[in-house]
Amino acid sequence: MAIVTLTQHLGTRCFELGRMAAEQLEYRFLTADQLIAQTSKQYQVTPEQLVIVDERRPHFWERLKTDTERFVAFFRAAVLKEMARDRLVIVGRSVAQMLPDYGCGVRVRLVGTLKDRAREVALEEKLAPVVAERRVRDYDREMRARIQTLMGVDIDDPANYTITLNTFALPLEISAGMLADLAGEIDRVAEPEQWRKMRDAALAAEVRAALMLHPKIGHAPLDVQCESGAIQVNGPGLVPPWDDLVNDVVRQVEGVKSVEVVAEEHLVPVRPS
Repeated sequence: MAIVTLTQHLGTRCFELGRMAAEQLEYRFLTADQLIAQTSKQYQVTPEQLVIVDERRPHFWERLKTDTERFVAFFRAAVLKEMARDRLVIVGRSVAQMLPDYGCGVRVRLVGTLKDRAREVALEEKLAPVVAERRVRDYDREMRARIQTLMGVDIDDPANYTITLNTFALPLEISAGMLADLAGEIDRVAEPEQWRKMRDAALAAEVRAALMLHPKIGHAPLDVQCESGAIQVNGPGLVPPWDDLVNDVVRQVEGVKSVEVVAEEHLVPVRPS
Protein backbone atom coordinates (compact mmCIF):
# COMPACT_ATOMS: atom_id res chain seq x y z
CA MET A 1 0.00 0.00 0.00
CA ALA A 2 3.01 2.32 0.04
CA ILE A 3 3.78 5.33 -2.14
CA VAL A 4 7.26 5.62 -3.64
CA THR A 5 8.11 9.03 -5.09
CA LEU A 6 11.25 9.44 -7.20
CA THR A 7 12.66 12.84 -8.08
CA GLN A 8 13.39 12.92 -11.78
CA HIS A 9 16.82 14.54 -11.90
CA LEU A 10 18.39 14.64 -15.32
CA GLY A 11 20.53 11.64 -16.18
CA THR A 12 19.79 9.53 -13.07
CA ARG A 13 17.92 6.77 -14.97
CA CYS A 14 14.81 7.52 -12.97
CA PHE A 15 12.30 5.96 -15.37
CA GLU A 16 14.17 2.68 -15.60
CA LEU A 17 14.52 2.42 -11.82
CA GLY A 18 10.90 3.38 -11.24
CA ARG A 19 9.57 0.78 -13.66
CA MET A 20 11.75 -1.93 -12.12
CA ALA A 21 10.59 -1.11 -8.60
CA ALA A 22 6.93 -1.00 -9.69
CA GLU A 23 7.24 -4.39 -11.41
CA GLN A 24 8.82 -5.98 -8.33
CA LEU A 25 6.10 -4.55 -6.11
CA GLU A 26 3.29 -5.08 -8.62
CA TYR A 27 2.44 -1.40 -8.11
CA ARG A 28 1.13 1.17 -10.55
CA PHE A 29 3.78 3.28 -12.27
CA LEU A 30 3.05 6.89 -13.20
CA THR A 31 5.12 9.72 -14.63
CA ALA A 32 4.65 13.45 -14.29
CA ASP A 33 3.79 13.66 -17.99
CA GLN A 34 0.88 11.27 -17.47
CA LEU A 35 -0.31 13.30 -14.48
CA ILE A 36 -0.06 16.53 -16.45
CA ALA A 37 -2.29 14.98 -19.11
CA GLN A 38 -4.83 13.93 -16.45
CA THR A 39 -4.74 17.35 -14.82
CA SER A 40 -5.18 19.11 -18.15
CA LYS A 41 -8.30 17.09 -18.94
CA GLN A 42 -9.88 17.44 -15.50
CA TYR A 43 -9.22 21.14 -14.88
CA GLN A 44 -9.58 22.51 -18.40
CA VAL A 45 -6.05 23.85 -18.81
CA THR A 46 -3.54 23.02 -21.50
CA PRO A 47 -0.55 20.73 -20.90
CA GLU A 48 1.69 23.64 -21.97
CA GLN A 49 0.36 25.72 -19.08
CA LEU A 50 0.98 22.91 -16.60
CA VAL A 51 4.55 22.31 -17.75
CA ILE A 52 5.59 25.16 -15.45
CA VAL A 53 4.70 23.01 -12.43
CA ASP A 54 7.02 20.12 -13.21
CA GLU A 55 9.27 21.11 -16.09
CA ARG A 56 10.73 24.59 -16.01
CA ARG A 57 11.31 27.57 -13.79
CA PRO A 58 8.70 30.32 -14.08
CA HIS A 59 10.05 33.59 -15.42
CA PHE A 60 9.74 36.67 -13.26
CA TRP A 61 6.62 37.96 -14.99
CA GLU A 62 5.02 34.51 -14.68
CA ARG A 63 5.61 34.47 -10.93
CA LEU A 64 3.50 37.60 -10.69
CA LYS A 65 0.56 35.93 -12.40
CA THR A 66 -1.95 34.25 -10.15
CA ASP A 67 -2.52 31.55 -12.76
CA THR A 68 0.68 29.88 -11.59
CA GLU A 69 -0.91 29.28 -8.18
CA ARG A 70 -3.91 27.69 -9.89
CA PHE A 71 -1.75 25.37 -11.97
CA VAL A 72 0.15 24.20 -8.89
CA ALA A 73 -3.13 23.58 -7.03
CA PHE A 74 -4.57 21.60 -9.95
CA PHE A 75 -1.45 19.46 -10.33
CA ARG A 76 -1.19 18.88 -6.57
CA ALA A 77 -4.79 17.69 -6.47
CA ALA A 78 -4.17 15.21 -9.29
CA VAL A 79 -0.97 13.91 -7.67
CA LEU A 80 -2.49 13.48 -4.19
CA LYS A 81 -5.56 11.76 -5.62
CA GLU A 82 -3.32 9.13 -7.20
CA MET A 83 -1.26 8.83 -4.03
CA ALA A 84 -4.38 8.24 -1.94
CA ARG A 85 -5.16 5.20 -4.08
CA ASP A 86 -1.81 3.79 -2.78
CA ARG A 87 0.34 1.03 -4.33
CA LEU A 88 2.10 3.60 -6.48
CA VAL A 89 5.56 4.39 -7.82
CA ILE A 90 5.55 7.91 -9.21
CA VAL A 91 8.31 9.76 -11.05
CA GLY A 92 8.45 13.53 -11.42
CA ARG A 93 10.50 16.62 -10.80
CA SER A 94 8.26 17.95 -8.03
CA VAL A 95 6.06 15.03 -6.92
CA ALA A 96 8.26 14.08 -3.98
CA GLN A 97 7.64 17.51 -2.45
CA MET A 98 3.88 16.88 -2.59
CA LEU A 99 3.86 13.68 -0.52
CA PRO A 100 2.44 14.51 2.95
CA ASP A 101 4.39 13.47 6.05
CA TYR A 102 1.97 10.78 7.24
CA GLY A 103 4.27 7.78 7.00
CA CYS A 104 2.51 6.33 3.96
CA GLY A 105 5.40 6.61 1.53
CA VAL A 106 8.98 7.62 0.83
CA ARG A 107 10.59 10.57 -0.88
CA VAL A 108 13.60 9.37 -2.85
CA ARG A 109 16.16 11.76 -4.30
CA LEU A 110 18.18 10.16 -7.06
CA VAL A 111 21.71 11.43 -7.53
CA GLY A 112 24.87 10.65 -9.45
CA THR A 113 28.18 12.24 -10.27
CA LEU A 114 28.21 14.92 -12.93
CA LYS A 115 30.33 12.65 -15.12
CA ASP A 116 27.88 9.72 -14.90
CA ARG A 117 24.81 11.85 -15.46
CA ALA A 118 26.35 13.75 -18.37
CA ARG A 119 27.26 10.45 -19.99
CA GLU A 120 23.65 9.26 -19.77
CA VAL A 121 22.33 12.54 -21.16
CA ALA A 122 24.85 12.45 -24.02
CA LEU A 123 23.63 8.98 -24.99
CA GLU A 124 19.92 9.75 -24.61
CA GLU A 125 19.97 13.09 -26.43
CA LYS A 126 22.85 12.44 -28.80
CA LEU A 127 24.93 15.34 -27.49
CA ALA A 128 28.65 15.95 -27.38
CA PRO A 129 30.10 15.27 -23.89
CA VAL A 130 30.87 18.93 -23.20
CA VAL A 131 27.36 19.98 -24.28
CA ALA A 132 25.77 17.25 -22.15
CA GLU A 133 27.73 18.35 -19.10
CA ARG A 134 26.64 21.95 -19.57
CA ARG A 135 23.03 20.83 -19.99
CA VAL A 136 23.13 18.91 -16.69
CA ARG A 137 24.64 21.88 -14.84
CA ASP A 138 22.07 24.28 -16.27
CA TYR A 139 19.23 21.89 -15.52
CA ASP A 140 20.30 21.45 -11.88
CA ARG A 141 20.41 25.22 -11.39
CA GLU A 142 17.04 25.82 -13.04
CA MET A 143 15.45 22.90 -11.22
CA ARG A 144 16.51 24.11 -7.81
CA ALA A 145 15.31 27.65 -8.53
CA ARG A 146 11.94 26.47 -9.86
CA ILE A 147 11.03 24.30 -6.88
CA GLN A 148 12.21 27.03 -4.51
CA THR A 149 10.00 29.56 -6.32
CA LEU A 150 6.87 27.41 -6.53
CA MET A 151 7.02 25.48 -3.27
CA GLY A 152 9.56 27.16 -1.02
CA VAL A 153 11.62 23.95 -0.77
CA ASP A 154 15.36 23.49 -1.27
CA ILE A 155 15.65 20.28 -3.30
CA ASP A 156 19.35 20.04 -2.46
CA ASP A 157 18.60 19.69 1.26
CA PRO A 158 18.74 15.95 2.09
CA ALA A 159 16.45 16.55 5.08
CA ASN A 160 13.58 16.93 2.60
CA TYR A 161 13.88 13.27 1.56
CA THR A 162 13.55 9.87 3.14
CA ILE A 163 16.62 8.56 1.35
CA THR A 164 19.16 9.74 -1.22
CA LEU A 165 20.17 7.08 -3.71
CA ASN A 166 23.11 7.10 -6.12
CA THR A 167 21.74 5.25 -9.15
CA PHE A 168 25.23 4.54 -10.46
CA ALA A 169 26.68 3.05 -7.27
CA LEU A 170 24.85 -0.27 -7.67
CA PRO A 171 23.09 -2.10 -10.51
CA LEU A 172 19.57 -0.75 -10.99
CA GLU A 173 18.08 -4.17 -10.16
CA ILE A 174 19.61 -4.01 -6.68
CA SER A 175 18.46 -0.43 -6.12
CA ALA A 176 14.95 -1.39 -7.24
CA GLY A 177 14.99 -4.28 -4.78
CA MET A 178 15.98 -1.92 -1.97
CA LEU A 179 13.05 0.37 -2.79
CA ALA A 180 10.71 -2.62 -2.93
CA ASP A 181 11.89 -3.80 0.50
CA LEU A 182 11.40 -0.30 1.91
CA ALA A 183 7.87 -0.10 0.50
CA GLY A 184 7.14 -3.50 2.03
CA GLU A 185 8.18 -2.23 5.46
CA ILE A 186 5.87 0.75 5.10
CA ASP A 187 3.03 -1.61 4.23
CA ARG A 188 3.78 -3.54 7.41
CA VAL A 189 3.92 -0.65 9.87
CA ALA A 190 1.58 2.03 8.48
CA GLU A 191 -1.57 2.40 10.57
CA PRO A 192 -5.11 2.94 9.23
CA GLU A 193 -5.12 6.41 10.81
CA GLN A 194 -2.11 7.41 8.73
CA TRP A 195 -3.90 6.38 5.54
CA ARG A 196 -7.02 8.20 6.68
CA LYS A 197 -4.97 11.39 6.93
CA MET A 198 -3.49 10.72 3.50
CA ARG A 199 -6.96 10.40 1.95
CA ASP A 200 -8.14 13.53 3.76
CA ALA A 201 -5.16 15.49 2.42
CA ALA A 202 -6.01 14.35 -1.11
CA LEU A 203 -9.67 15.29 -0.72
CA ALA A 204 -8.79 18.71 0.70
CA ALA A 205 -6.51 19.32 -2.30
CA GLU A 206 -9.29 18.35 -4.70
CA VAL A 207 -11.73 20.68 -2.97
CA ARG A 208 -9.26 23.57 -3.07
CA ALA A 209 -8.66 22.97 -6.77
CA ALA A 210 -12.41 22.85 -7.46
CA LEU A 211 -12.88 26.18 -5.69
CA MET A 212 -10.03 27.78 -7.63
CA LEU A 213 -11.52 26.48 -10.87
CA HIS A 214 -14.85 28.23 -10.25
CA PRO A 215 -14.89 31.60 -12.06
CA LYS A 216 -16.62 33.42 -9.19
CA ILE A 217 -14.34 32.06 -6.47
CA GLY A 218 -10.97 31.70 -8.16
CA HIS A 219 -8.16 33.00 -5.98
CA ALA A 220 -10.22 33.92 -2.93
CA PRO A 221 -8.04 33.35 0.17
CA LEU A 222 -9.77 30.22 1.47
CA ASP A 223 -8.42 27.61 3.85
CA VAL A 224 -9.67 24.05 3.32
CA GLN A 225 -9.48 21.41 6.05
CA CYS A 226 -10.67 17.81 5.89
CA GLU A 227 -11.21 15.17 8.55
CA SER A 228 -12.72 11.80 7.66
CA GLY A 229 -14.34 13.31 4.59
CA ALA A 230 -15.86 16.27 6.46
CA ILE A 231 -14.78 19.52 4.80
CA GLN A 232 -14.42 22.87 6.52
CA VAL A 233 -13.79 25.99 4.44
CA ASN A 234 -12.63 29.14 6.21
CA GLY A 235 -12.16 32.56 4.70
CA PRO A 236 -13.07 36.23 4.81
CA GLY A 237 -16.29 37.28 3.16
CA LEU A 238 -17.99 33.88 3.28
CA VAL A 239 -21.37 35.39 4.01
CA PRO A 240 -24.57 34.94 1.96
CA PRO A 241 -24.64 34.28 -0.94
CA TRP A 242 -20.98 33.31 -1.09
CA ASP A 243 -21.29 30.66 1.60
CA ASP A 244 -23.99 28.86 -0.39
CA LEU A 245 -21.91 29.05 -3.57
CA VAL A 246 -18.88 27.54 -1.83
CA ASN A 247 -21.07 24.87 -0.27
CA ASP A 248 -22.50 23.90 -3.66
CA VAL A 249 -19.05 23.67 -5.28
CA VAL A 250 -17.59 21.57 -2.48
CA ARG A 251 -20.48 19.10 -2.40
CA GLN A 252 -19.88 18.26 -6.05
CA VAL A 253 -16.44 16.82 -5.24
CA GLU A 254 -16.60 13.06 -4.97
CA GLY A 255 -15.91 11.75 -1.47
CA VAL A 256 -17.10 14.81 0.46
CA LYS A 257 -19.39 13.71 3.30
CA SER A 258 -20.28 17.07 4.81
CA VAL A 259 -19.43 20.76 4.41
CA GLU A 260 -19.05 23.57 6.92
CA VAL A 261 -18.39 27.09 5.65
CA VAL A 262 -16.99 29.50 8.23
CA ALA A 263 -16.69 33.24 7.65
CA GLU A 264 -13.63 34.66 9.34
CA GLU A 265 -14.37 37.65 11.52
CA HIS A 266 -11.94 40.53 11.38
CA LEU A 267 -11.47 42.47 14.57
CA VAL A 268 -12.23 46.15 14.28
CA PRO A 269 -9.29 48.19 15.58
CA VAL A 270 -10.14 50.34 18.58
CA ARG A 271 -8.91 53.90 18.52
CA PRO A 272 -6.97 54.90 21.58
CA SER A 273 -8.86 57.36 23.75
